[in-house]
Amino acid sequence: MARNKFDIDENLESPFDIRHFRRALVYIKKQKKPMILAFVLSALSAGIALSAPLILQHVVDVTIPDKDVYSLVGWSALMLATIVVSVILATIRSRIMTTVGQDIIFDIRTDLFKHLQELPFKYYDDRPQGKILIRVVNYVNSVSDVLSNGIINFILEIVNLIFIAIFMFAVDVRLSFVILAGLPVFLGVMLLIKTRQRRAWQAVSNKSSNLNAYLQESISGIGVTQIFSREQRNEGIFTRLASNFRLEWMRALRYNALIPFTVDNLATIVTTMIYLVGLLALSPKDVTFGVILAMGSYAARFWQPILNLSNLYNSFINAVAYLERIFETLDEPVTVSDVPEAKELPSIRGNVTFDNVTFAYDPGVNILENLSFDVKPGESIALVGPTGAGKTTVVNLISRFYNLTGGSILIDGHDISQVKLKSLRSQMGIMLQDSFIFSGTILDNIRYGRLDATEEEIIAAAKTVCADEFIREFEQGYLTEVNERGSKLSQGQRQLISFARTLLADPRVLILDEATSSIDAKTERLLQQGLNELLKGRTSFIIAHRLSTIKNCDRIMFVSDKGIAECGSHDELMAQRGLYYRLYSAQKMEAQV
Repeated sequence: MARNKFDIDENLESPFDIRHFRRALVYIKKQKKPMILAFVLSALSAGIALSAPLILQHVVDVTIPDKDVYSLVGWSALMLATIVVSVILATIRSRIMTTVGQDIIFDIRTDLFKHLQELPFKYYDDRPQGKILIRVVNYVNSVSDVLSNGIINFILEIVNLIFIAIFMFAVDVRLSFVILAGLPVFLGVMLLIKTRQRRAWQAVSNKSSNLNAYLQESISGIGVTQIFSREQRNEGIFTRLASNFRLEWMRALRYNALIPFTVDNLATIVTTMIYLVGLLALSPKDVTFGVILAMGSYAARFWQPILNLSNLYNSFINAVAYLERIFETLDEPVTVSDVPEAKELPSIRGNVTFDNVTFAYDPGVNILENLSFDVKPGESIALVGPTGAGKTTVVNLISRFYNLTGGSILIDGHDISQVKLKSLRSQMGIMLQDSFIFSGTILDNIRYGRLDATEEEIIAAAKTVCADEFIREFEQGYLTEVNERGSKLSQGQRQLISFARTLLADPRVLILDEATSSIDAKTERLLQQGLNELLKGRTSFIIAHRLSTIKNCDRIMFVSDKGIAECGSHDELMAQRGLYYRLYSAQKMEAQV
């Protein structure tokens, strides 16, 4: 199924089972000590609160009939004290669990982010960014309370039920069975809706993910939207997605609301039955009015934990839908990673060899087949050819952003699949057409790939790529703050900053993928002067739309038909009057027009 669209639901590849919950317990165990303290405080608070009905029974049956005013004041003060102490303990416990919940959020979110950084390009090729972001932010927020307060409250409510049952049976056995009579009905309702409720929240998760994906896409492309006046059409799409989310949300809430509705009505019926049985079926000799009042209070208290448990169950069902997504992301295989016996790649000279390389993004659809060539250290190689022929694929494979389908790639005789990724990529400089600028200063953006670089080295790199002049025109110079994606900068300025960032890393292999496409001809000529010096002694692979910029490369490879159709210098290929000749001639004619 195509998962890279905002309007297609994501099917879970592995259904939730008890193993997911056991994995969630790993995060809970890290907070074991504060959770135990919170449980003890909760138990004390609940135990103290349970003494209130016994005080009420004694006051009604003994203190008031005896007209003992002093005792009444004392018992009232004790009742107030139980309330105050119970509230104080509950408040302390609440503060502890708030911290625990945030710590659990931090741990899960950190693990997710770490894993996402290790996933290969293909994972991001197949999914909208919005469907990834919602898992790291919204879904983690949704499960944190269940994994912290939910566990404590679940145990506490069970203990509460046990304590209340003990108190009830100690006061009156017959009326206790009246209170318990509603349990079979409650359990039947729970079993009836369990599966439907879980599926309903899975549907909510899907629609929420779709809505978030389209929102993220729309914000990223807002400029294109306004250029083509697509606001009304996009609003219609958003309204449809939001409506789908609303419908699924309301359907899920109906299942959620059914449980407290059942509990509330059962509690009311049971409490009414206590008064009917106590006052009409039993004689005053068998049961006093104080006992009936106490049992009525215990009935409300007995069904309150059941109501709380049902709410916890609702929260758990909701969280299950999100936990499934979270663990599905954490289980996504890191297909491009260090092999068990991977070795450090030593300092390289830049000899790159493709040995019968075959590659396919999708099984059975090869982009490259049995591609072989050898590049000597310091050679400059230009890759040209029609769109989609595989030029960018070739340079992506050199950096091992994807695993090969067949064959091997060697650098200085080392198979890149057998070396550590960090040692490989740290010796490469890659400059893409889409120059990504991070929020922060221009200085930080250039330093991004080499954190130990001095300010002098950063400025030197900027001067080499002709970026220093326009940077100094800003009021804050290199300390100028730029927004995410560099919205305050022109496309050419973003590319020059990205160029400086790449060159600062002092790579042995330099990859330029349409790196000068957004730079004007004058700036490009100045930039070329610095690059000519920089490329000396470095192996470089250059993909350029303007063929005039790669005329001086040592070799030009025309990529076509899943391989290299032509290879040679500019003069050699022009003399052959083949594919490159026709492409160059056509482009030259367009420029003249």
